[in-house]
Amino acid sequence: MGRGFGRGMGPIGYCICLKCGYRVPKQPGVRCLEMRCPRCGAAMVREGSYHHRLYLERLKKNKQ
Repeated sequence: MGRGFGRGMGPIGYCICLKCGYRVPKQPGVRCLEMRCPRCGAAMVREGSYHHRLYLERLKKNKQ
């Protein structure tokens, strides 16, 4: 049983690189933040996660 900190997004989804936009299917048992982008080497985040939503909000704010 987990400690209740995770979002419980399940094993299906994508890990994305916020630097170059590379997208790869999530691997069960491996956190996206532990993965590195094969294109640019940046840390990846889970699509739809808290960090991904913050990034999208920042992009939207900067465009205005």
